[in-house]
Amino acid sequence: MYKGITVGAITTIGNKHVNRGTPCEDASYAVTENGVSVVCIADGAGGKQYTDARFGSDCAVHVITETLCEHFDALYNENREAAVRGYLMAKLRIAFAGIMEERTIDVIDRLSCTLLFVAVKDRRMMIGHIGDGLIVRISPSGVSPVSMPQNDKDGKTYFVTAAHADNYLRLLKTTVDDVHAIALMTDGVQDSVYNEEAGLVKPVVAKMAEAFSAGREEAEKSILETVQKFIVGSSNASDDASFGVMYFEGTKAPDPDELEGSAEKFASSGETFKELSQAIKPELLAAHEIIKKCAGTEEAEGEGEKEQVQAVETEPETTVAAEVNTENKETKQPKTISKISVILLIIGALLTLIGTIELVISLKG
Repeated sequence: MYKGITVGAITTIGNKHVNRGTPCEDASYAVTENGVSVVCIADGAGGKQYTDARFGSDCAVHVITETLCEHFDALYNENREAAVRGYLMAKLRIAFAGIMEERTIDVIDRLSCTLLFVAVKDRRMMIGHIGDGLIVRISPSGVSPVSMPQNDKDGKTYFVTAAHADNYLRLLKTTVDDVHAIALMTDGVQDSVYNEEAGLVKPVVAKMAEAFSAGREEAEKSILETVQKFIVGSSNASDDASFGVMYFEGTKAPDPDELEGSAEKFASSGETFKELSQAIKPELLAAHEIIKKCAGTEEAEGEGEKEQVQAVETEPETTVAAEVNTENKETKQPKTISKISVILLIIGALLTLIGTIELVISLKG
């Protein structure tokens, strides 16, 4: 078990923006509050249409960090992962709406950014990632990617402002067992320390993370100098760069001499997920027909089951709607019985009246 947690993060502008006279679009934030430690970084989208991406990235790291610190237990304990992803993206959308109103921004896409975070409370750890960038796990046995960049074949990535951003947000819930540190980086750093074709993280990442053994202030200073000199300073077209670390004090670091410095490229068949999706469609349609057929044979066993099958095959009713329909059926039935009873009472009264009249006539006669 670790003895304590040290968090930290740095962000520096890339030469590409320096040369253009444009601001840095990356953002980072690291804090420990309410017994929760969080490191969060974001990369504002580049391009003419993303005019206010720097405001989006800055807002994202603060909103997500605050949300994780305040509601870690509820988010970690919720079994419906899709609901958690949706909640986190909803928090950003609400915050972005406020920025749009304040700065008179016409389209939310202008605030587009990626997002990477790690949050820890006691032994529980939650990691999230949408877009490019890299999250790395450093353990006694070595360095490995936890969440790799999300880029398509054309190099395009995903942003938190996408209509279905929650579908692209990766979310991992685990524990900190056998973890020495977690490192997060935007693509401005990732491109220099990660071989995506082989899934290999260079040993320098472990060395950068180990700087936090000297404390946050010294570590952030050291990492900033390293990034500015060897990464940003290596090219006139370098991108903005952010690097964050969650360091678990008192845990074992990997042996630098045993870290892999090279690896073979991943083998690939060239098959795409789109092809898989198209191939399974006929089988899925056939399976759907079998399910309906099987359900149809069970219908003969009772009208109630038939109604349930029909409801599933068409538009399913909500629980509330079903309850309302049940209540309506129950209230209509007594009304029908009530009308019959009234008619029978009237007929009975008429017969009694006729019988009384006949009796009177017979007595007079």
